[in-house]
Amino acid sequence: MYRKVLVQCLVLGLALATAAWAQTSGGNAQSVQPEQKISPKEAQELFHDVDKILSFASKDSGLPIKSEVKRQLVSRDEVVAYLEKSMAEDKDAQRLRRSELVLKKFGLLPQGFDLQKFLVALLREQVAGYYDSKTKTVNLLDWLDAEQQRPVLAHELTHALQDQSFGLEKWLKADTDINDQKEPTAADIEEDEVSEARQAVVEGQAMVTLVDYMLEPTGKSLLGSPEVAKALEDGMLVGTADSVEFKNAPIFLKESLTFPYRYGLDFEAELLRNGGKQKAFAEAFANPPRNTRQIMEPKTYLSGERLEPMRLPDFDHDFKNYERFDIGAMGEFDVALLVDQYAGVAASHALYPHWRGGYYYAARPKGDTESPLDVLYVSRWSDAESAAKFAAIYAGALVKRYTHVHQVEGNTTKDVAQLPAPESLSGTHTWLTEDGPVVIVVQGANVLITESFDQAITEQLEQELLGAAAGTAK
Repeated sequence: MYRKVLVQCLVLGLALATAAWAQTSGGNAQSVQPEQKISPKEAQELFHDVDKILSFASKDSGLPIKSEVKRQLVSRDEVVAYLEKSMAEDKDAQRLRRSELVLKKFGLLPQGFDLQKFLVALLREQVAGYYDSKTKTVNLLDWLDAEQQRPVLAHELTHALQDQSFGLEKWLKADTDINDQKEPTAADIEEDEVSEARQAVVEGQAMVTLVDYMLEPTGKSLLGSPEVAKALEDGMLVGTADSVEFKNAPIFLKESLTFPYRYGLDFEAELLRNGGKQKAFAEAFANPPRNTRQIMEPKTYLSGERLEPMRLPDFDHDFKNYERFDIGAMGEFDVALLVDQYAGVAASHALYPHWRGGYYYAARPKGDTESPLDVLYVSRWSDAESAAKFAAIYAGALVKRYTHVHQVEGNTTKDVAQLPAPESLSGTHTWLTEDGPVVIVVQGANVLITESFDQAITEQLEQELLGAAAGTAK
């Protein structure tokens, strides 16, 4: 979905991971230290250690060393400039602008939030070492002492090994962007989550190597120390004393930036338990997971679960008077974030495993670039009860997303602030907001939501998508 705009910033999660490790190891990660440059001697030692750490990563992962990895020392400004340039590429910049508005429409970002400005500030604050797959170079940092960088090297050199065996840049990149498709298909919706799932494999494998490298002096490893992984994952979401930008970030950004590290680590640990290094590393590249559900629930990946394709509208016909703004999958992780934002962590963890498919379509009337986004959001659940609970949570959050919300009941409207929050919804319900109507239709295990579209289009979509109800998706 819209998390694709954050791929360039995933290096940030590694800084949070290593800081979290320092906390679990009794280190002083919470204290803010003045920035100092490493000495030429330290830099030379670090350059020399690259080959030793590469050998460790190869042994730990089972991925062979096929060539020497180039290395260079870079400054913070050079790293930030590299990431800013990547983020500013035309296509990514366009995706960023589209995604920001969609995220605000769903209430995942505050209305006045400047996403690009925030990401640039976060890059400068949290940047960590990184491997550049274009130049085949691992970049060492001139402002961190060598001891701090060695675990980072274990992580980044795992990326170098992945690249040598599988070609990271091509493997991570989806064949097509769904927004480039004239008439998106159900297969395009399914493909929209592939890059997020693959990113979690890449980062999860590198996190396994990082943890094993850190634990090596104790004679332990990740599989024998699950409490270490849990502490790492918890620490990443908390941040450290000097991670002000991250601490103040919306829930969506904290979760999204750390998703491939936290959930990727758990995913890879489960593969290690079920099939050892071969299954967790090489086989995960040969047979990668297809969506965030398989990352969050590895048993669905191990069982080879395939979800039924989602039913789509006739985009050309139904939206002939509209300009498409954005379209994408709404995967299990997206749902987890929505429910977390709307109803809290406990509700999210109880509901998201029941997700079985979803997508959104955002548009504006042709020639009207200033109008509010019109959104179609369709989701499918394991059973009618879960669909009804999700619909109620979504409805209850409308008052948080809009200034004026009135529920339509027959020929009257009532201010939702005067009504009790629903625990479940069935049938069709309508609310009026300053941006137009919001309609939620719950039919069996399916939920159809339209925001700002007129009644005629909503009724057409309901007939088209729910007319012969898809029923329950187990």
